[in-house]
Amino acid sequence: MGKNFVGRLTAGEILIADGATATNYQQMGMAIGVAPEEWIFDEPDKVRGLHRAFIEAGSDIILTDTFGATSLRLRESRYTGRASDLNRAAVALAREAASTSPGILVAGSMGPTGLLMQPLGELTPAAAVDAYAEQAAALSEGGVDVLLLETFFALDEAVAAIEGVRRSSAVPLVVSFSFDRGTRTMMGLSPTRVVEAIGPLDVAAIGANCGRSLEDMEQVVHEFTALKAGIPLWIKPNAGLPRMVGDVAHYDTDPAEMAEFARRLIDAGARVVGGCCGSSPEHVRAIAASVYDRRGVGGRLQVRGQD
Repeated sequence: MGKNFVGRLTAGEILIADGATATNYQQMGMAIGVAPEEWIFDEPDKVRGLHRAFIEAGSDIILTDTFGATSLRLRESRYTGRASDLNRAAVALAREAASTSPGILVAGSMGPTGLLMQPLGELTPAAAVDAYAEQAAALSEGGVDVLLLETFFALDEAVAAIEGVRRSSAVPLVVSFSFDRGTRTMMGLSPTRVVEAIGPLDVAAIGANCGRSLEDMEQVVHEFTALKAGIPLWIKPNAGLPRMVGDVAHYDTDPAEMAEFARRLIDAGARVVGGCCGSSPEHVRAIAASVYDRRGVGGRLQVRGQD
């Protein structure tokens, strides 16, 4: 399964990833303060439904609802001790949603633990390695096509996560950072530093998700491509900055603007594009329409030549 992801990128295909999980769940009725992973067991039909909505919108890749499903992040939830079960169940829902559409890839999402590494915090490298090894093993056993470490901001945690993934899985790995300080992460990492540190670790793709603005993301992509590292770029920006209405975050970037920036990001060198926080199936549909002609066999979309 993993060779499909790498092979399609090697062949020059531009792949469309899905959009947000939590913000769409909130629109579907998830209460503020509920962890999205709780819906894997509590609302499986809605989890499948969002996956299918993204597939119908044109996504080639859907992400499992497992961003916060390391044992470390679940330790104070009602799923403490059940990280493997939760991850396998999430893959099963994604694979079921993908089963009716040929060529859909399932990516196993793995986010940061929410802890800082020693000496800044309590997280030890050994604990981080063990947690990501456990999660990667469960996602791989479930049948993902690719593993995704996303929204990382600290290099030490990302390197420990990669070590954990490598310990338990041979599935291709993508590593994505959040440059939420313009072109720097919260811990001050630049795209150049990320490539220097992660590029030699034999990852299938590297990139950025979340972040502050579409304009900042475009600068991040240009810095990545200027390095000429030869590593495919995975790019999933937010639909702009959140605007709070009561307790709910609303994102004001409309689908047409997201689509315009998707083309610009591809022209700058991105090979996987999608959306992060605030990105709905409508955003993904607009992105897909801007990248593809609707000439697909069996309803899927085929790549058109870049302008």
